Amino acid sequence: MRARRGAVTVATTFALAAIALLTFAPSERSPSLVTIVVLLGAYALASRVEFEVRTALALPTELVLVPMLFLLPVAWVPIFVAGGLLLGRLPDFARGRVPWDRALLIAPNAWHSLGPALVLAVAGEAAPDLSRWPLYLAALAAQFAIEFACAAPFDWYVNGVAPTTQLPFMGWAVLVDSALAPIGLAVAIATREDAAAVLLVLPLLGLLAEFARERRARIDHALELSHAYRGTALLLGDVVEADDAYTGSHSRDVVSLVLDVCDRLQLDARERRDAEFTALLHDVGKIKIPGEIINKPGKLDADEWALMQTHTIEGERLLAQVGGLLGNVGRIIRSCHEDWDGTGYPDGLAGEEIPLVARIVRCCDAFSAMTTDRPYRKARRVDEAIAELRRCAGTDFDPAVVEALAAVVG
Repeated sequence: MRARRGAVTVATTFALAAIALLTFAPSERSPSLVTIVVLLGAYALASRVEFEVRTALALPTELVLVPMLFLLPVAWVPIFVAGGLLLGRLPDFARGRVPWDRALLIAPNAWHSLGPALVLAVAGEAAPDLSRWPLYLAALAAQFAIEFACAAPFDWYVNGVAPTTQLPFMGWAVLVDSALAPIGLAVAIATREDAAAVLLVLPLLGLLAEFARERRARIDHALELSHAYRGTALLLGDVVEADDAYTGSHSRDVVSLVLDVCDRLQLDARERRDAEFTALLHDVGKIKIPGEIINKPGKLDADEWALMQTHTIEGERLLAQVGGLLGNVGRIIRSCHEDWDGTGYPDGLAGEEIPLVARIVRCCDAFSAMTTDRPYRKARRVDEAIAELRRCAGTDFDPAVVEALAAVVG
């Protein structure tokens, strides 16, 4: 209901503003019916080409909006933009993919056209000319200003998203429009000779549509692959837990700690994903270690300890057989018992030679082990475990990771 009220308010305000512009900005331009149909159809096509740019969803409508401003009476442009958006959504409405009441949301998406239309109407209609670039820059700035002035309050009212929060997301859409506007201006200049030159944007729209389709397909494929890897990782985690209940539950506890530390250290999405899988599977190689060694209540002798140290290599070997993402995770798992000072195993890596994800898992693994009951001792208190990690920072553990973990659990 809140969204409907907001959309009705914006649509009503847009209609009043468009009518006012029509009333106070008369025009001597008289485009042909063919020009009108071509521009309307081209804008509808452009509105259906959606592609993601970082965190924003962009439309290449700027390619058609700019020629519209020079081929149509300027005051007509906002109405034609709204009409083009409606025409572009008709297939979705007709097939039932989008409910008809969502047509009200077309007005918020058409508001941006009022900015350049108003600037060019005040300046007086004239043929496109590169020497007037300051005017066109002002028109583009007006487009962004009015779009933000409309969209920000609407999203704040409907979704509770503060305008300052929206700025970074809108920034990418602004960059796309700024990059496409000069191309639209070049097409507009070409229409001085022949209005049919507006058709020159169609191959570019087709190319952008194909790029957008391929990108969506790649993203969908990556998500499917990610789900498949996650399922495999969870299955292997279940295998570990079935073989040794403590090791399995311990690994799942480490996952939560590792992800919190990753957030604290501001790791990117790829590193965070690797860290999650590494934390879940860091002990997968222990399924190759005899249970009597894993659960031995006393201290391991030299031969038993040497066998235990092979579990990271076994983990890498097992995951290498899976390959792909988990093969890379296996290489990280190999280093999850390396020490900061180079005295760890199996390769004696030191400092930054140890993968960051492995350093994080190493520290969280130790903390979880210290704060959990083991066959040979009782769990330590959290403050005692943190004190021990700090004592060993710079020898066993990366000091920066220790402090990040202390901040998380503290």
